[in-house]
Amino acid sequence: MGNTFHGGGRSLSMSNGSTDVFIDVLMLAVSDLAESVWEYRFATLLTLKDQSAVGRGVVGFDLEEIDWGSSPGEQAAAKDFVLRVLDLALRRHRWDELDYEPPFAEGFLRQYREMVEAFDPADAEPQNALSPFPGPEEAAMASCVQHRVLCAPAYWDACVFCNASAPPR
Repeated sequence: MGNTFHGGGRSLSMSNGSTDVFIDVLMLAVSDLAESVWEYRFATLLTLKDQSAVGRGVVGFDLEEIDWGSSPGEQAAAKDFVLRVLDLALRRHRWDELDYEPPFAEGFLRQYREMVEAFDPADAEPQNALSPFPGPEEAAMASCVQHRVLCAPAYWDACVFCNASAPPR
């Protein structure tokens, strides 16, 4: 079992272990770049993909389900932010803080970056109550003191790294 991320007619499938690594390296980057409400909402989306908290094999999402904004300018800014997060992660930002070596992360990040680059936010579906993209009131703006990454305290009290090191429940 694994997870699939979709966007612009493309898919990226990963094992559960690869998904954990993918989210870890993205959290290191997004936590250091997020400044606007939309950027914190995107960070929250990533915190909600923590398989240690929500279960394995159920965390993929579609780029089309993200609220990219209502104007071309908002959409361009949102897409640019996601690409900057991916670029920072591809530069191995803070990977020295991981307690493991992520040998396949670069390949997955490159594939996902190609998906985002090819994706047109104007194709996104209108947001509804079932949308996986967090609303502005759910934006992750709290940071784990130990790991210096964003966490979504409305959902759980720990970050992805705290959850991964916690004993099974």
